[in-house]
Amino acid sequence: MILYLGRRLLGVLGVLLAIAAVTFTIFYVLPSDPAAAACGKSCSTERLEAIRANMGLDAPLWRQFADFVTGIFTGRTTGTGQYALTCDFPCLGYSYENSQSVWDLLVDRLPVSASLALGAAAIWLVLGLTAGVTAALHKDTLIDRALMVGAVAAASLPVYFTSVLLIFGLIRVSGLLPYPQYVAFGDDPLSWATNLLLPWLALAVLYAAMYARQSRSSMIESMAEPYIRTARAKGLPRRTVVVKHGLRAGMTPILTIFGMDLGGLLAGAVITESIFGLPGIGRLFYGALSSGDQPVILGVTLLAATFIVVANLAVDLLYAFVDPRVRY
Repeated sequence: MILYLGRRLLGVLGVLLAIAAVTFTIFYVLPSDPAAAACGKSCSTERLEAIRANMGLDAPLWRQFADFVTGIFTGRTTGTGQYALTCDFPCLGYSYENSQSVWDLLVDRLPVSASLALGAAAIWLVLGLTAGVTAALHKDTLIDRALMVGAVAAASLPVYFTSVLLIFGLIRVSGLLPYPQYVAFGDDPLSWATNLLLPWLALAVLYAAMYARQSRSSMIESMAEPYIRTARAKGLPRRTVVVKHGLRAGMTPILTIFGMDLGGLLAGAVITESIFGLPGIGRLFYGALSSGDQPVILGVTLLAATFIVVANLAVDLLYAFVDPRVRY
């Protein structure tokens, strides 16, 4: 297991390095020049070159990338004299827009995106697995058809459309919920949950529908296995057969897609955060993309890739506990 973890961690570092290199290269070949944008319209050639040097853009691409990678682990300094900026570990550079540390921007927005992703994930797992398992245990009945028709209908609704419906029904018409405003969990847990319930539901509707269909298919397949018939022949209670043997084996594909979905959402849900005005990483990324803020875009991209590959590694390790057949 230790050797396996070591190989996987080396693979994770390789993937992150490749993603950083590709992102870096893309922005290098783009026609936009952040130094020219910072300098303004009436900018002399000498002033433009000074700004480029201060941003570290006068060096070759390989040198810029090497400085960026080493700076993550050791920190780095850009610029000279009174314009010098020292970036401590872990250094992801400074925003071209406001000269703030990219790492500080990510840390400041991460609690919002994490709260949104984890809360929505808990809801969609409960709803999706419940609907999927129920449909599988009542295969080809009216219950099965009704649940799957509902799942297909929910999966067909875009997040922005579901969000608008929820805002109209639960805020403007009934007034049951306040319009979402992020409140830190440590300040007021109840207000934190109340303000995030609407975005949670908007995300959970789409994901629960997909998980219901996937869990139904997995459960039908696992309940047809020979060991299920053996468990029933031994006289085990139906609940034990379904939960301990059927659902446990059927969770393997669910864990796979859950790792990908949760890892991606932890790095921000752009549409949901924008609709509900939540100051998460998704909105930060959208703003940086609109203005061409390369350090912020690169930082968010690396953060998203890190969450996804780490989530996949955790899922691979969970396989051994969920399904003994895949133990190493």
